[in-house]
Amino acid sequence: MTTRVAIVDDEPLVRAGLRTIIDLENGLEVVGEAGDGADVLALVAETQPDVLLLDVRMPRVDGITALRALLSRRPDARVLVVTTFENDDHVLDALAAGAQGFLLKRARPDEIVHAVRVVARGESLVFPDTVRRLAAGRTPSDALLEEARLTGREAEVLRLVAAGMSNQEIAASLFLGVETVRTHVANVLAKLGVRDRTQAVVRAYASGFVVPG
Repeated sequence: MTTRVAIVDDEPLVRAGLRTIIDLENGLEVVGEAGDGADVLALVAETQPDVLLLDVRMPRVDGITALRALLSRRPDARVLVVTTFENDDHVLDALAAGAQGFLLKRARPDEIVHAVRVVARGESLVFPDTVRRLAAGRTPSDALLEEARLTGREAEVLRLVAAGMSNQEIAASLFLGVETVRTHVANVLAKLGVRDRTQAVVRAYASGFVVPG
């Protein structure tokens, strides 16, 4: 089954490079592209991509605004934001808004392909080091974790998710079954009102629940 990919970036050379990398890979196909965030809704409606690559900085409608508009209509959309700089504050905002991960424009072809495949499977790309670094410059402002009333075990699981651990690694660390960890993760996501692990990690740092260090 072919994974359908759409690209939105205001730089034609970036779009061309991403298209070439993706189209050369078996099982991946670029089905459409656009040069501004204002075109995201129409592009997605027309091409029905499995994964959208979305630049965060564009002159008319930026990627974060476009992402929020898209997710308000299609909460199941799978989005990878694309950025030039790893320390771009927009990355943290995009992850908090619901992107499943991000890519650097200078990423290697195999990294781009891997990211697309991971997100196409419905998984998230969590970069705890990057989130920690970006969150370090912000003042904790989110009280949601206090209001979420996480159990002690759920709090432990969230801290390990924020450290980048998989369910299998968390299970081994806490001497629990993998299915039990999955249940705890699902409960954490529900209580935080987020849709995936990436948003949970961002929320954990933004609230001060996990302290950047």
